[in-house]
Amino acid sequence: MNTTACNVHDSLLDSGKHCLAVPFYYSFKPALVTGVHDNHLALASPIIAYWSLSLFFHFLDHSGWKWLEKYRIHESVEAQSRNRATRTQVVLAVILQHAIQTVLGLFWLTAEGKPVNHVKKMQDIRQFLKPLLAMVVGKESLQAVDPDLVYGVYWWAIPIFQFFAAMFIIDTWQYFLHRLMHANKFLYKQFHSVHHRLYVPYAFGSLYNHPVEGFLLDSLGAALAELLTGMSTRQAMLLFVFSTLKTVDDHCGYSLPFDPLQLMTGNNADYHDIHHQVIGIKSNFSQPFFVHWDAILGTRMTRRDIELRKQKQVQKSD
Repeated sequence: MNTTACNVHDSLLDSGKHCLAVPFYYSFKPALVTGVHDNHLALASPIIAYWSLSLFFHFLDHSGWKWLEKYRIHESVEAQSRNRATRTQVVLAVILQHAIQTVLGLFWLTAEGKPVNHVKKMQDIRQFLKPLLAMVVGKESLQAVDPDLVYGVYWWAIPIFQFFAAMFIIDTWQYFLHRLMHANKFLYKQFHSVHHRLYVPYAFGSLYNHPVEGFLLDSLGAALAELLTGMSTRQAMLLFVFSTLKTVDDHCGYSLPFDPLQLMTGNNADYHDIHHQVIGIKSNFSQPFFVHWDAILGTRMTRRDIELRKQKQVQKSD
């Protein structure tokens, strides 16, 4: 489904005309929300997403619904007895991180977005594709580059690639920095140990970090992903919201078979919970999207691995 400023799709590649067909997700509006600059919306939306999903899980925690008990990773009384940070401390720390994140964003996204000449960019893509297609079908057979192909590359293939590339960058940044904070005693004691005061994670504690760690691990990593992939402000907004929702869900304390964020990859609440336990504190560094770095570098631990380790310990004791 496309939105178009004219009726002729092919003319979007005609430099003499100014009509443009765009996909359903694109808006010609200068601001998605009237009266709110997109830069400011990009900063506010992940914070709104964080507290909205956190409050949803907080409601589940206090709902008293018996059917939810089988999906809890830990008993609620365990969170009260084993966690070493009060909920007030957690809330204040998260608010501080959001404030730092917002200040960084105000500097990072201060430049006014320049109008994008989509027609010119699509013409550039056509020129780039032309010799490649000529190599495939032959110069004699190539009459012209199909406008639909250019349209698909520009409006779908490139944005999808940018999004997954940004996810990969965030995963890579967080894996190696997270692992370093566990390998280096100074970094762990001074910074990362704060997050591990929550032995039993819960949703609104997902960004309970030392401010330095929060800046380096979360805020700076997301900013670099946006920069290196060349995302627009609106693309970055989607990335920031999605990564925030995934991070909150990974700390929610529930293993929910109907949660889409937990179904998309093996890096979910149960996977990350293992990392918060003593047995898995040197494992499962990957966050927030995929588990490839754990799998490649041998730091992945599953519930099955824990059971096998316990069985071996029992056998040795016998």
